[in-house]
Amino acid sequence: MKTAVLYGEGGTFCAGYDLESVSKAEHQEVSEDFCDKYRYMGPSIMKIKKPLIAAIEGFAVAGGLELSLMADLRVSSPSAKFGVFCRRVGVPLIDGGTVRLPRVIGLGRALDMILTGREVGAQEALQWGLVNRISDEGKAVEEAVKLGKLIASHPEICMLADRESTYYSLEHTEHESFEYEFGSTKVLAESIKGAQQFMEKQKNKKSKL
Repeated sequence: MKTAVLYGEGGTFCAGYDLESVSKAEHQEVSEDFCDKYRYMGPSIMKIKKPLIAAIEGFAVAGGLELSLMADLRVSSPSAKFGVFCRRVGVPLIDGGTVRLPRVIGLGRALDMILTGREVGAQEALQWGLVNRISDEGKAVEEAVKLGKLIASHPEICMLADRESTYYSLEHTEHESFEYEFGSTKVLAESIKGAQQFMEKQKNKKSKL
């Protein structure tokens, strides 16, 4: 598997943490082990090593929005809804939302969502770069799979090296990032093979003229 698609079932991507569970927490529990019990949902802190596409139908809000931000690309249906709805009830973002959202859509737009807790529709999300594609209604997973197949059709070593370098540049200086990118000699064999295949195709085209 060269790519992966993350999606939810039942018409909703993910509506976030179970607030009913949080509502039952007692004061004693909050003071002693609240942060141990109510912590990252899990995959949000993983370093994912292959391209991940989120297919979003329905709500991707609160922790669900954060899960969608794990992905490299997001495909949504026209009726998908995004937002930091947990703002409305005093629950913080703990799954990377404050880190990833500004990187994806910029500081000003991220603060708009984080501070207001308002709903953002699919079209606005597309304009902001929060989603990369809008599918037909109910076809987000199908569209995400097509996108995944397109990505998987490219030479993998080179693609993964460029992906890794792109993320590396977010946390390092420009000079460090250039050094890291230039050091990707592991792709050389694949590059030579790809160039040879390209030249062979060009020769075949000319021979048919």
